[in-house]
Amino acid sequence: MTKSIWYQSVTLEHLHHRNHGTMAEGLGITFIEIGNDYLKATMPVDARTKQPMGILHGGANVALAETLASVAANMVLNNETHYAVGLEINANHIRSTSTGLVTGMTRPLHLGRSTQVWQIDIFNEKGDLSCTSRMTAAVMLRKP
Repeated sequence: MTKSIWYQSVTLEHLHHRNHGTMAEGLGITFIEIGNDYLKATMPVDARTKQPMGILHGGANVALAETLASVAANMVLNNETHYAVGLEINANHIRSTSTGLVTGMTRPLHLGRSTQVWQIDIFNEKGDLSCTSRMTAAVMLRKP
């Protein structure tokens, strides 16, 4: 079993409460699993997340990816002394999706003192990769 990378124990209920009133809630993003070294969430493919062609908007993919990576980036830090913010994100849209749910999973590629790099893969309901993304987070010191 992999040792947990999380600084403290966090529950799915805590993550849902934390995102109340945010864009993530507005897009229907729901956290579904916290593993020892990964975080998963789903997002519906519906009117909130589709583009005019009837398929999942690339920006919605990026919103799911950044939500997952940003939340995970903060979960590995002592939030009394540090916090993480997105510095850069990229995405490759591999396969279009027009119905159902997509599921994103993030894992760290690098956890440094000043930066973190997170890989985010998003899958359709068949389990096919629909988007792959990478986000770099800046680790910031909280000011007293």
